[in-house]
Amino acid sequence: MDERRRRFEALMLPHLDAAYNLARWLTRNVHDADDIVQDAYLRAYRSFDGFRGEDAKPWLLAIVRNCHRSARERARAMIAVPLAADDGTGPDRDEAAGWPASAVEDPEAQAMRTDAARALAGLLAALPETYREVLVLREFEELSYREIASIIDSPIGTVMSRLARARAMLREHWLAAHGDGT
Repeated sequence: MDERRRRFEALMLPHLDAAYNLARWLTRNVHDADDIVQDAYLRAYRSFDGFRGEDAKPWLLAIVRNCHRSARERARAMIAVPLAADDGTGPDRDEAAGWPASAVEDPEAQAMRTDAARALAGLLAALPETYREVLVLREFEELSYREIASIIDSPIGTVMSRLARARAMLREHWLAAHGDGT
C-alpha cells in the first residue's frame, strides 16, 4: 500500500460514521446516504493531494454536503415518473425517519427505542435541510461553529442563527404535538 493511501485511510476513515450520519440526515434515505458517502470518499481520495493538513472531519463533511447537493441537482434534472404515494407503512418507514437499517432489523434495538425518540427523529427529519444540517453537525457530530461555517461555506453568524432557528422549530413542533409535558 502506498504512503498516500495509508495517510488517507488514517485521516479519513475515522470519520466514516460522521459522514454517513450527515448523509443519512440530509437524504432521509439510507440507500441514498450510502451512495453519497461512497461518492464523497471517492472525491476526497481523488482530491487528497489538495488537503493541506487542516482538520479532516470538516473537510470530509463539506465534501459529503457537496455530493448530496450534486446528487439532488442531478435528480431534479431527470424526468421523474410518478410513483404510488408512500403512506409511511412500508419497510423504509423507520429508515426515512433517520433510524439506521440495523436498528430497524434488530428486535432488541427496536424494543429499546422510545416513542419520544421516534417522534424527535421525525421532527428532525421534517426540518428544512438548511436547518437540519447545522443541527446534525452541531448536536450529533459535535462540531464547532467555526467548523460548521467552513463546511456550509457561510459566516459563523449564519450558523448560529440557523442553529437557533432549528432548535426553536423543533421546540415549537414538539410542543404542538406533545404539549409542555406538565
